[in-house]
Amino acid sequence: MKLQNYVSGQWITGNGNGKELYNAVTGDVVATASSAGIAFGEVLQYGRSIGGKALRKMTFHERGRMLKALALFLTDRKAAYYEVSYKTGATKIDSWIDIDGGIGNLFANASLRRQFPNERFYVDGELVRLSKNGTFIGHHIMVPREGVAVHINAFNFPVWGMLEKIAVNLLAGVPAVVKPATLTSFLTEAVTRDIISSQILPEGALQLICGSAEGILEHLSSQDIVTFTGSASTGRMLKSHPVIVNESVPFNMEADSLNAAVLGSDAAPGTEEFDLFIKEVRKEVTVKCGQKCTAIRRVIVPENFLEDVQIALGKAFSQTVIGNPMNEKVRMGALASISQRNDVLEKLGLLMQTSELVYGNPSGVDVVDADAEKGAFLSPVILLNKDPFNNTATHEIEAFGPITTLMPYNHLEDAIALSKMGKGSLVCSIATSNDRIAKEFVLGTASHHGRILVLNKESAKESTGHGSPMPLLVHGGPGRAGGGEEMGGMRGVKHYLQRTAIQGSPTTITAITNQYQYGAQQREANPHLFRQYFEDLIIGDTVFTHQHTVTEADIANFANVSGDNFYAHMDATSLDGTIFERRVAHGYFVLSKAAGLFVDPKKGPVLLNYGIEEARFTKPVYPGMTIGVKLTVKQKTEQEKKSEDDVPKGIVKFLVDVHDETGETVALATILTMVRKRNE
Repeated sequence: MKLQNYVSGQWITGNGNGKELYNAVTGDVVATASSAGIAFGEVLQYGRSIGGKALRKMTFHERGRMLKALALFLTDRKAAYYEVSYKTGATKIDSWIDIDGGIGNLFANASLRRQFPNERFYVDGELVRLSKNGTFIGHHIMVPREGVAVHINAFNFPVWGMLEKIAVNLLAGVPAVVKPATLTSFLTEAVTRDIISSQILPEGALQLICGSAEGILEHLSSQDIVTFTGSASTGRMLKSHPVIVNESVPFNMEADSLNAAVLGSDAAPGTEEFDLFIKEVRKEVTVKCGQKCTAIRRVIVPENFLEDVQIALGKAFSQTVIGNPMNEKVRMGALASISQRNDVLEKLGLLMQTSELVYGNPSGVDVVDADAEKGAFLSPVILLNKDPFNNTATHEIEAFGPITTLMPYNHLEDAIALSKMGKGSLVCSIATSNDRIAKEFVLGTASHHGRILVLNKESAKESTGHGSPMPLLVHGGPGRAGGGEEMGGMRGVKHYLQRTAIQGSPTTITAITNQYQYGAQQREANPHLFRQYFEDLIIGDTVFTHQHTVTEADIANFANVSGDNFYAHMDATSLDGTIFERRVAHGYFVLSKAAGLFVDPKKGPVLLNYGIEEARFTKPVYPGMTIGVKLTVKQKTEQEKKSEDDVPKGIVKFLVDVHDETGETVALATILTMVRKRNE
């Protein structure tokens, strides 16, 4: 079977015989892949002009719903992907991480749409006053870059690697060209065929290159983005490409790293934390045959527990059945290819020059329902480095397979130092129930790790584990790990957006952002804002209320109702040395009275008030002062119907500006209301 590339709106078979791709379990040829003859410059331009243009016309909410539809579509078809995944050497659990994990990223990023406005742009942060009288302000907006995201992925996660990346760039409004590692690209191609056939994504939003993509970087522009997952050496080579340097192309690198797991000195044999630690190391060495960028390569344990850990790990590994991943008894399959196994063995040989082999047989392995000679099988291996501060190969060489190295430490400072000798990793973990140890370790190592897991019995039942990056948290790491960040919720989406500072009058910035900016012109609402449906409300429209003169009786009555008898409100004799001149009204009374002034009590389109944001009290209110309110439409966000019977509605933020008789603001708050739409 010849794999095809999906470029410029069509499936294309590359010229020539192509590269042969093998079944990792049987050694049989699965497919051939070639990209010869593809004009990469045209591919990138097609993405920019067709896919990018279509995506940028959509709002964040529309793109998010698109991702949700795609996730549901792939979920219905995932059983077929498992059948293909077995050929990569992956077990059912391995495939679940790859396939379901990838689809889960789509769902997570689809839900993320609710943190963005239903706009084609995002307003970032708060306004900045740039003048004394507030007539000149600054703000920041973020818009999609007008290029293509080129994703160069690793072989170990052919589905997750693609979906976790495109989920983010598609939500941002940027198209993608995916270049999976050719070795396992037959699985990526199977998923991509379904994505394209679904027609859920706009044409040009996703393109696929299964063969070599050598030369594609030559055609990048300053608006494009490149992400790379793979070896640190390859990543550094690509990152220094002249076009990337000259065009200032953003380059996000997530490289394999020498991740560490540390056993706390309190986690002695017999404790739950000790058992959790052994279980976690075993999992991270055997899942995907250790072919994970987050796999545990260095196991750092107290010297007095070293023998116990070695025995416990050996026992755990001996219970791991290796063989054909389609056999239900098998818990560890094969490496992705014979060539990959050879590379692992070569690196293992280098590590064994300074470390002792204490478990495993690199020369052979017993397998179930398979031929160990034809498949890319390898035994789990434990090495022991008794002098890790001087035998530094452990911290420099990575064997990308089921191999890990034990090393001792005497004091927590030593464990911290050893963890940092890997010169940057994607993840580090520590098993401890002592929060003091956890804090000291985290603060001592955070500079060198992209993520730190603290594992103990309290979190164990729900913990996703050492090796599981989460869609809404940053995935990446400094130094050897590449210095990049992937996923990370809104942070990841912003990677594909251009942040631009905008300056002007509050009224102009309001018009640009569709968010009312303090100090902008306010038009008197007619009718009252609470009498208007969601569609009718206009940003900047304002209710100017009647006024109320605050009395000492107001303060006393509010104290009785609320139970708030704080001395500043109730005891005029206790105000010496405070900022108050006399008894002061409760801030919450001021807001409560403001609501009484601005609320229209009759039944109307406003369904409920469900929150207050950014409330602050800017000036004391004393008895005798007169307050009024300016209630302004600040921001509108459409809300999706959860069912056919759901009431059509949207979320409206109102700015509550409470002022005194001089016109000076005494309190500010944003209230969140649910407002009915007209019947659809």
